[in-house]
Amino acid sequence: MRVAVVWNYDRTGVINRFGQPWPEFDEREMVEGVVAALQESGHETLLCEGDKGLLATLERFMPPDPQARPSGIVFNLASGIQGEGRVTHVPAMLEMAGVPYTGSSPLGHGLALDKAITKRLIRDRGVPTPNFRVMRRGTEDTGDLRFPVMVKPCRESTSLGLQLVHESAQLRHAVEAIVTQYAQDALVEEYIEGREITVALLGDEELEVLPLVERDFGDLETRFFSSEAKHGVVAAPPNICPAQIGSRLATALRDISVATFRACQCRDYARVDLRIDHSGQPFVLEINANPGIGIHDSYVLAATTAGYSFSSMVNRILDVAHTRYFGIDIPQGRT
Repeated sequence: MRVAVVWNYDRTGVINRFGQPWPEFDEREMVEGVVAALQESGHETLLCEGDKGLLATLERFMPPDPQARPSGIVFNLASGIQGEGRVTHVPAMLEMAGVPYTGSSPLGHGLALDKAITKRLIRDRGVPTPNFRVMRRGTEDTGDLRFPVMVKPCRESTSLGLQLVHESAQLRHAVEAIVTQYAQDALVEEYIEGREITVALLGDEELEVLPLVERDFGDLETRFFSSEAKHGVVAAPPNICPAQIGSRLATALRDISVATFRACQCRDYARVDLRIDHSGQPFVLEINANPGIGIHDSYVLAATTAGYSFSSMVNRILDVAHTRYFGIDIPQGRT
């Protein structure tokens, strides 16, 4: 089958440079790994940019056939180039053009990207999440918020702008820094001291919950997963999989992760990040509808612990999306 792997690397394929740019992280190793995994299963692949020329590129690679199903599918790894809700842009283009693709819809990505909306949606379903406020100035009434608090942009990923604030005197500066740098409101939520767990989910109607992963902060002074750690600037905390958690708590973590996936209308695969406080109470921090699937990412560790190879995990994601569109897995040997 023809599979176009779409990402954002070049970032020059726009009409104008306008709006908030997406930070440029080199994800080449992850993307090349996905392409190799798809080729290993016999798919004809094309690696292309998710920019203004995307639809013309796809039309050449997978020309339309009005008498048959679409002649290809997109494996979407695009994070966007610029502007608001960047991760929604490529899925929206594909929806408009009638091109099937892996992962969440523009709506699902938008709901999951906005951390405040995510928290309101899951809270309405009874899913525990840290107490929070959305702030623009940092001088707003904090109400019953307890310090320390985490301050972060409402609509960014990979822990960009994440700050731990210990007292109200620091809050205004932290919020102002978010608003100035990211041109959006700041989410201010209570910091949960305790264990951090990630839950990888795979599927749609029937969700497979992969083995739980714990981020082991050990004796690290910074006991949260910073953007610097995620991008290799400083050492990242090691991951433990499967996490050593009692069966009752593990069941609760799985259940609230599935509820979060459903509430945010995610599709195909996602990762839920949680904290467990010292009393054993779990809290959902956020859901990532476009999680990293590089060989060092927690999602891949969970999948390999479940028995997948990297290649079979990638192709399972593709099959899940294909089944969602067409009702069947991709036939073996079909290219």
